Amino acid sequence: MTPSGGTTGRSARALRPRHVGLGAGVRIGRWSLRARLLWLSAALLALGLALSNTLVIDALHRNLVSRVDEQLLPLGQVLSRPLVSLIIEGREGTGAPEPDLPSGAELVGGADLELDLLSTLYVARFAPDGTVDQVLRLTGPQGSGPDLPTLDAAAVSRFEGRPFDVPALDGSTTWRVVALPFTTRTDATGTDPTGGTGSTGGTGPGATTPTTGTTDTTDTTGATGATGEGRGPAAAGGEGSLVVATSLNNVDATIRQLRLYCLVIGAVTLAVVTAAGWFAVSAGLRPLRQVERTASAIADGDLSRRIPELAAPGTEVGRLSASLNGMLGQIERAFSAREASEARMRRFVSDVSHELRTPLFGIKGFSELYRMGGLPERTDVDQAMARIENESARLARLVEDLLLLARIDEHTGGAQTLPLRPAPMDLRTLAADARGDLRALDPSRPVRLTGPQPEPESEPEPERESEREREPEPERGGEPGPPGPAPVLGDEARLRQVVTNLVGNAAAHTPAGTAVRIGVGTVGGEAVWEIADEGPGLPADQAERVFDRFYRGDDSRTRVGGGGAGLGLSIARSLVELHGGRIELRTAPGRGATFRVVLPLAPTDQPGPD
Repeated sequence: MTPSGGTTGRSARALRPRHVGLGAGVRIGRWSLRARLLWLSAALLALGLALSNTLVIDALHRNLVSRVDEQLLPLGQVLSRPLVSLIIEGREGTGAPEPDLPSGAELVGGADLELDLLSTLYVARFAPDGTVDQVLRLTGPQGSGPDLPTLDAAAVSRFEGRPFDVPALDGSTTWRVVALPFTTRTDATGTDPTGGTGSTGGTGPGATTPTTGTTDTTDTTGATGATGEGRGPAAAGGEGSLVVATSLNNVDATIRQLRLYCLVIGAVTLAVVTAAGWFAVSAGLRPLRQVERTASAIADGDLSRRIPELAAPGTEVGRLSASLNGMLGQIERAFSAREASEARMRRFVSDVSHELRTPLFGIKGFSELYRMGGLPERTDVDQAMARIENESARLARLVEDLLLLARIDEHTGGAQTLPLRPAPMDLRTLAADARGDLRALDPSRPVRLTGPQPEPESEPEPERESEREREPEPERGGEPGPPGPAPVLGDEARLRQVVTNLVGNAAAHTPAGTAVRIGVGTVGGEAVWEIADEGPGLPADQAERVFDRFYRGDDSRTRVGGGGAGLGLSIARSLVELHGGRIELRTAPGRGATFRVVLPLAPTDQPGPD
């Protein structure tokens, strides 16, 4: 049993609020874009057709009823004239079982009325108290006449001659009715409309004495009062009402036929437009399916795929394709850059491991040899210690170079971890020191101190290219002049490290006794320091990679045994770029190599020392 005041699980679930309409929204949200567009277009079209058809049908119905009123109202006005009332009362005395209306000529003296819309007609006379006095005409089957309300004098005056609708007695159709006042025998002043005067006499309600002295008593249509006395149309010689009505069968039939046509045409139009919209939307969304397939291919790893030109550039699809292609290009470049960075990192780690392993193995080997007693002589011990010292120094230089490169990278990335101490200086000082270092390293090497090699004024003509290939290439731009001032604003210690690396590279990779030229001065508004040798030079593929980290060329070109770690030129380029300059290489196999350092000139208010 459930405790008092509690509810069962079913009752609790029944009491939970339900989210009405949420499921339908979710279902529509799961539809495809094409289905939603078609559904919305079809719904709007159906609504528009329904609204327009309704307005058209209503306007036509009003127009047809207005035309019926234009014929019904004049007919009622004609039939309610006093002259016509006399004619009607005169017909009642003929003994005909059902009085009939006279012809149009008899009614209005030849007046022409348009009655083409009044196919079914009902005319009746009402007594002043609103009861039917006499039905003068009913065309159509009995029982299908109008279901008229009580039309007494007050009711007739409220309508003020305006037509109104009533249903048929059998409910099959609608009748249009007009009710107008109808004067019997005499008008309201007691004057005979034919020109005489009359008085109302007799003791019974059905007797009327005309002014001509004759008695014309007409029986009623069979209606009797409460006392059984008959009531005739001439009773009291007052006012009744005349009702003229016509059936709206034709109007209703026209409206039904128009409604059917509108329904059929609307359904056909909706089907045709929906089908055309299906194909149009499918054609419009075809480029998006191509975009989807391209995106799927890219997701599978094919970053080279691009969206073809599916539409004009000014359209929405064209702009979307261009934007996506631009984004895909950036993604591909980003992935390529990441892969290249990962490859460089792997190569860097491998090179560092190799460079660190070589001196470490030397130190470890000589240490183990000494521990195992393999160096009995003092001289052997001294040589082993010297090798250990050299390998330690090499290891220290390598570690320092790696730390310097790491700090340069961080400095380039925005972290100020490599403080520069710029000060006014002249590159001629570095050039003179470099000439002394080269002479100390190789006294047999001729070293000249000149100005920088001038730039050629124009490129050689194409037809002379074959002759230049056969002749030895002279130095570009002719013979350099004397060394000139090259004032810069830089960190002397870092720039001296650049010069030392370039001088050491020339000494290590050229044969002994190879001539070297050191140039310094200004070219094109920039300070230039360069070193040119007449060594074997470098092929193009090596020249492109010479500034890469840990890159070393052919060991046969290295005069010093073992060579370096391949970081000197990379460090030199990084330091020059930190000063806002650049380093260039001009070389060719058999024509030597020229390394040129180009730096911005110092401001004129801070000249360097002479």
